[in-house]
Amino acid sequence: MKVNEIFYSLQGEGYHTGTPAVFVRLSGCNLKCDFCDTLHHAGKEMNSDDILARILQYPSRHIVITGGEPSLQLTAGFVEMLHSHGYFIQTETNGTLPLPAGIDWVTCSPKDAPLALNQANELKVVYRGPESECEILASAQKVKAHHLFVQPCDTGNLKRNATITAQCIDFVKRHPQWRLSLQTHKLTGIR
Repeated sequence: MKVNEIFYSLQGEGYHTGTPAVFVRLSGCNLKCDFCDTLHHAGKEMNSDDILARILQYPSRHIVITGGEPSLQLTAGFVEMLHSHGYFIQTETNGTLPLPAGIDWVTCSPKDAPLALNQANELKVVYRGPESECEILASAQKVKAHHLFVQPCDTGNLKRNATITAQCIDFVKRHPQWRLSLQTHKLTGIR
């Protein structure tokens, strides 16, 4: 697998916010979202044993496989190997490609692309402004999930971010089946 980075931190977004986790960020994505903060071309080829050796250095048994887009590289064999070592496996996917069986928690963050997934544990949609509200509501019809999160887009502009966050909060108040997800890792200054 081509790995962008492996690091230990707290989950900063969604249902598992605050949970200590080992992050395995895979390189490559089939979408090119303008707000993405991952360098998709960067990374190093690693085999499953090398990845396992790195994650065994950390005390948490919660693994977040993210990207890029994990479904481009994640295999059932790798998932089974992690389970055999007692890991809880969460993946964060855009939902455009199928995932291997056995993943414990699927976070689907759909973008403006056709979806291959129709269910997930949590749906986390990026709020870019009022123009994205119809897309957000439609995503809940396409992907069935127990937990619905909407997250303000980080534009890199503090004033624009404040406006988007206020609009996002208003959206959640008007649609109480959704919950607000903030990028707490950015707010606290951790990875």
